[in-house]
Amino acid sequence: MILEVAILQVIPELADEFEHNFKRASSLISKMKGYIHHELHKCIEEENKYILLVRWETLEDHTEGFRGSQEYLEWKALLHHFYSPFPVVEHYRNVDLD
Repeated sequence: MILEVAILQVIPELADEFEHNFKRASSLISKMKGYIHHELHKCIEEENKYILLVRWETLEDHTEGFRGSQEYLEWKALLHHFYSPFPVVEHYRNVDLD
């Protein structure tokens, strides 16, 4: 399993509209192959900062499957204009501590 992590800096006066659009965009990502779960959290210390966490079965499910899809084009249209600066997206794997 892969964890996608993105820190989202939303333009302050657009935060409410961003949250509304994110609810719509959630239906797009949730039906993708390899999608497991996603969460959006709003920062307490910085009002217009969010963290997006998405769990995928494989890295390729995100980087090739989702990003290469029509759903991603709709996701971009709904969300990408809210960010300043544009977020860095990173991927993490679980560390086995046993």
